[in-house]
Amino acid sequence: MRVTLTPSFILHHRPYKETSMLLELFSRDYGRISLVAKGVRRNKKRSPALYQLYRDLNVSWSGRASLATLTEIEANGPGFDLQGEAMMAAFYLNELLMRLLHQHESHSQLYDAYMMALTRLGHGESQLFALRYFEKQLLDALGYGLVLDHDLVSGDPIEAECDYYYSIDQGPSSSKPMTTEFVTIAGSTLLALDREELDEHSKLDGIKQLMRLTLRGYLGDKPLASRELYQAYMLQKRGPVTS
Repeated sequence: MRVTLTPSFILHHRPYKETSMLLELFSRDYGRISLVAKGVRRNKKRSPALYQLYRDLNVSWSGRASLATLTEIEANGPGFDLQGEAMMAAFYLNELLMRLLHQHESHSQLYDAYMMALTRLGHGESQLFALRYFEKQLLDALGYGLVLDHDLVSGDPIEAECDYYYSIDQGPSSSKPMTTEFVTIAGSTLLALDREELDEHSKLDGIKQLMRLTLRGYLGDKPLASRELYQAYMLQKRGPVTS
């Protein structure tokens, strides 16, 4: 297998042996890929900036599918300048992709959605909106898309002024489920998420609970490291509690 300069982002990297590095890529045309960058930690000609997360890259590789070898890497644009909570949010996006994407499955639309999410975070837009849009698009790409425009029990269109009970098994319904876990969400919020037009009037708590409930079914019981890191960051940011 030989791939030449395909658009990619590094999702994760770690040292490998004495001088190399293991990379987990999200590529536009080949999905999630594992690569070894041989000798990169001793080769000063290869700029360390090219191996940063959230950097738009073109990457080439060759070799076996399970662990190919990096052959070329170049910048495809400036990196996203993410700081503080925006960086925590981007780390969460990366962890979702690492946990939920199978290797070698192309998701070009999800790749574009990931870039859009980074753009929103880099421009200082609402992190809550950026995360909810990306979670929605991720579920769509995986074939687990949310039903946001009609009542799955009655078949009627979602009405903005009504509240709905959303269960993973049943979807949104005006009838409260009797046996499954559910989240209560305003119809206006479901419609706004469907159109990706959330605003300050949207009731985001219900959507956040729904996304957590839905993703938990696919992530399993292992906690998200990004969530724990975010909680630690916010605790440090608030500082010690004084009486």
